[in-house]
Amino acid sequence: MELNLKGKKAIITGASRGLGEGIARVLAREGVDLLLGYGHAASGDKARGIADELSAAYAVKAVPVEADVSREADVAAVFDIAEKELGPVTILVNNAGVCPHVSIVDSDFKTWRDCMAVNVDSIFLMCREFLRRAIPQKRGGRIINIASQAAFNGSKNGKTHYSASKGAVVSFGISLAKEAAKYGIFVNTVCPGMLLTGLTAVTLTDEEAVKKYQQNLLLKRLGEVREVGEMVAFLASAAASYSTGAVFDVTGGMMGR
Repeated sequence: MELNLKGKKAIITGASRGLGEGIARVLAREGVDLLLGYGHAASGDKARGIADELSAAYAVKAVPVEADVSREADVAAVFDIAEKELGPVTILVNNAGVCPHVSIVDSDFKTWRDCMAVNVDSIFLMCREFLRRAIPQKRGGRIINIASQAAFNGSKNGKTHYSASKGAVVSFGISLAKEAAKYGIFVNTVCPGMLLTGLTAVTLTDEEAVKKYQQNLLLKRLGEVREVGEMVAFLASAAASYSTGAVFDVTGGMMGR
């Protein structure tokens, strides 16, 4: 399927590793120019390396930018840089996330608030900024928010903060799609299952843990970040022209939604 994404401009948050990096690689392969957002200075070298690699491999522009996307000023700066370096942005992928691993009874309030700031506040701020810039210019666009199967299945191993935050992402996306549809802006949510990334390494600590988890999956294997990236690329394209306000299951059959 030809997605006709070449020359489009996208912002991806949390793009210096794991799922965000995988999404960036797929979109770059499709010819999309990218702003690669990352949250910590320590990730700068990795982000710059990814940007250089994608630029060389696919002849796209890739700009790494450090930003705390739970802060209004940083979010505005991200869009300013993207528009200056790339041009008008029509694709937004909200992927930045954290996953604290602590039971509610043992958690302090700061851990809860920090999780909500990164996983929920950032999506509100990024989407609001996208709309405020896209609507006056009547350029439409695609917003893809990354949630998780945990939004529906919850957690029994100390990731309740994360599960709650991803539930908020799902409901936010459904409602925002209803606000944005009249402006030609599509909003969809992707719920990945278990992928072997930095965030999941705490749970999948060894080969035996992986095998145990795979038993619960219809496809009997973990997902690859590329497979989520392919879904994001589809939703970013005109091929998904009749899908908005939807939640897409990329879990290997775990959710069955």
